[in-house]
Amino acid sequence: MLNVRVLRGAVAIAAVSVALVVAGDLWRPPAEVAADVPALEPFHALVRWDAGWYGEIAAHGYWLTPGQQSPVAYFPLYALLIRALTWLGVNRWVAGALVSLTCALVALVLFSRWAELVRGPNAATATWVLALYPFCVYLYGILYSDALFLVLAVGAFLALEEDRPVLAALLGAFAAATRPVAPALVLGLLARGLERRRTKGLAMRPVDLVPALAGLGLLAYMAFLFSRFGDPLAFAHVQGAPGWDQPPGWEAWLKLSWFHTMFPKVAPLVALRLGGHALATLCALALVPATFKRLGWGYGTYCLIAVGLPAVSSKDFQGMGRYAIAAFPLFLAWAVTLDARPRLRLAWLVGSALALAFCAVALGTGGYVA
Repeated sequence: MLNVRVLRGAVAIAAVSVALVVAGDLWRPPAEVAADVPALEPFHALVRWDAGWYGEIAAHGYWLTPGQQSPVAYFPLYALLIRALTWLGVNRWVAGALVSLTCALVALVLFSRWAELVRGPNAATATWVLALYPFCVYLYGILYSDALFLVLAVGAFLALEEDRPVLAALLGAFAAATRPVAPALVLGLLARGLERRRTKGLAMRPVDLVPALAGLGLLAYMAFLFSRFGDPLAFAHVQGAPGWDQPPGWEAWLKLSWFHTMFPKVAPLVALRLGGHALATLCALALVPATFKRLGWGYGTYCLIAVGLPAVSSKDFQGMGRYAIAAFPLFLAWAVTLDARPRLRLAWLVGSALALAFCAVALGTGGYVA
């Protein structure tokens, strides 16, 4: 059943977030954007940074130039949905904003339903903790794929909780075609399915293994990359291109770039950005044990991999605050602690709302928030 209260709250938060992003844009000089971006200047705030890559894929498809940044780094489903709307005559940038905003609102409603099934008393707090999470500014109309991934991932686990493993596998496969989180989805869904059956004293059924097919989303993209460019892992290999400079190896794994940037002296805004993402990473990892304990092995496994993989591969934690959104069970695990401490809960929600507002304005001014 549709939770109208959650939907209204989500709409209000999204509206304020978009308004603050637009307000931030009004404080900066006009920026150069693609020719087909709507003429309304504040709309330009929604289509910066990675948004350009998704717009490129939607309009021109994939291409790969060895040694250079290219769109193969970005998984296809979000851009495909944008392209589908353009076939209906919708401007590609408007289409992206609509997809993101719609997915964000649906995701919060589904999250509320999922949280009620998993741990009912804490569902309301968990929903607002997620909705007000500062980096969730990227869900509310910004042309990034995070909102699409969130609605699909939450939907997959919700379907599993409702004993619909085939639907869980389908939604999981679409999620795996949206962001590179397939290992977390496959192992998390399988572990949660096994856990639910054992808790009820029931034997595993063949259909309970179907969620493993969630990995088909990743495999399909890899097959495309192999057939088109001869490299099924091009999305990973291109990360080492100049400008991104994130090839796999000890320098990234030990975060040497982060230490070199932060010490002995760093500009305050850079310290705030990279320090904030590092702190978000540590907080997310710190919540993983609580997720295992409070929500079970399935969700703990999912969160460990969903946070752990990008944390290990990132050279400087940049973007980790946003990537943590994918590990949505963490927000429910944290809500359990907050509900036991009402004053802390109030302080957290107020502080989180202020931080969300700050991130929205910073993003609107052209800041590289995540």
